[in-house]
Amino acid sequence: MPHILLYTMDHCPYCKRAKALLLEKGITDWEEYDLEIVPEKRGEMIKRSNGRRTVPQIFIGNTHVGGADDLFKLEAAGRLDRLLKLEPQF
Repeated sequence: MPHILLYTMDHCPYCKRAKALLLEKGITDWEEYDLEIVPEKRGEMIKRSNGRRTVPQIFIGNTHVGGADDLFKLEAAGRLDRLLKLEPQF
């Protein structure tokens, strides 16, 4: 399974939705920076996400997924399992 990194804020409903989807997929292990607790990570997030300032910002392995809507679009397109390596590789 690839490394998963989330930049979040506790009060953010999109952050909660993204984490709930990951949990539904059986993913329980990720690295998370709550920007309210570690605000010094905001600059890192903006740089890594090519200027995006909203949360969540989601990274799976070396792939910048984007926000919660982007994560759900991957799921709807049937590509999230492959990215998470939950789908058998042939």
